[in-house]
Amino acid sequence: MTDKELLSLAVNAMKKSYSPYSNCKVGAALLCKNGKVFTGTNVENASFSPTVCAERVAVFKAVSEGETEFSGIAVVGGKDGKINGIFAPCGVCRQVLREFCDDDFPIILGESENDFKKVTLKELLPLSFSPDNVR
Repeated sequence: MTDKELLSLAVNAMKKSYSPYSNCKVGAALLCKNGKVFTGTNVENASFSPTVCAERVAVFKAVSEGETEFSGIAVVGGKDGKINGIFAPCGVCRQVLREFCDDDFPIILGESENDFKKVTLKELLPLSFSPDNVR
């Protein structure tokens, strides 16, 4: 799967966002090493703290289906469902990704439906705390 195809799946996931409070919609598409893709979208809650991000939804869907080996993720977001620059994963999502992914894990950050920036998990989470720290 190409980066552009993965980005397109994230854009489609963004359309399913449940974000009635912020109207900020985020979509993610997580590519497993076996080729399966799991998508996620942000799900808000009136009390805010139970809100969950698109990236974690995608990871948790994959893990709940027995998948724990990932080869990349695409993330897009914006107000009113329109991509508005880069929406990088929050700190909690970065840490969840680090649970399953190495430093060189690619993260595709959509700047528009046709343009993206590609970074690594290490770039977004330098000096990370990983499972190796507790083994």
